[in-house]
Amino acid sequence: MLFDGKACSPVTIEATTLASGNGWSVQEVICSAGPRDRAFEERHETVSVAAVLAGTFLYRSGQGDTLLAPGSLLLGNHGQCFECGHEHGTGDHCLSFHFTPACWENLVAAMPGVRKATFGHSHVPPAASLTRLLARLESARQEAVRQGNAAALEEIAIDLAGIALHVDAGLRPRSGRLGRHDAQRVSDAVRRIEASAQLADDSLTLGELSREAGLSPWHFLRVFRRVVGMTPHQYVLRTRMHRAAVQLRDSTTSISGIAFEAGFSDLSTFNHRFRAVMGMNPGSYRARPKC
Repeated sequence: MLFDGKACSPVTIEATTLASGNGWSVQEVICSAGPRDRAFEERHETVSVAAVLAGTFLYRSGQGDTLLAPGSLLLGNHGQCFECGHEHGTGDHCLSFHFTPACWENLVAAMPGVRKATFGHSHVPPAASLTRLLARLESARQEAVRQGNAAALEEIAIDLAGIALHVDAGLRPRSGRLGRHDAQRVSDAVRRIEASAQLADDSLTLGELSREAGLSPWHFLRVFRRVVGMTPHQYVLRTRMHRAAVQLRDSTTSISGIAFEAGFSDLSTFNHRFRAVMGMNPGSYRARPKC
């Protein structure tokens, strides 16, 4: 959950500032709250864009309730009240970017095609188009934590601000309310996908996931797509590509080894999928400068 409000429980939140500059900062936020922890009303003291790296949680604001999953972006307008709840699972891990109103206005003024400085939606759902940026963000986070080098995070903060505003402007309003049971079922499925060591395992088929959710495949597919923004299969592929991209930049494991660890038994299929999502083949991606 985000940590720019005043009512967060210090027992369940660990926030570390990784980088900061003139009007902006980046915090790594690890929350250990679970179903027994009460949600507190908080208020965004800055303009906030948070990338969810792990876990799930409910985000409640004047724009409605939504379930945040890894790969999604939480969008917070300055002064907006909100609550984060963990009634469907324990813990989450986010990288939270904060901008003072003055800094945000200066950024928005320089962005071509941006007409509004406020977000119209509470979040951006996971999408293949975000995978490249989020893999870059994860790599920069690891470099900041391990080596104390946070230079790349300032560039990512600016890129993330622009992407969040442009994507938010193009999102369609979500129809229907988020049911409690649907949120629980989708949260369980997302956490199952996250925890799976071998993401190509047959147990991650639509049939198996829907059986665990206690729904028909048709109903589960409909609920998952409405809540997460993509189908279960697309979400599995997004998760695999994200993990593979991070490994390519931050390890010396062979490309074939990374493909296998990501659940691909065929290297050509992995290369094709990776190129489609990341815009280049794995070898070229690994060779690119990190910043």
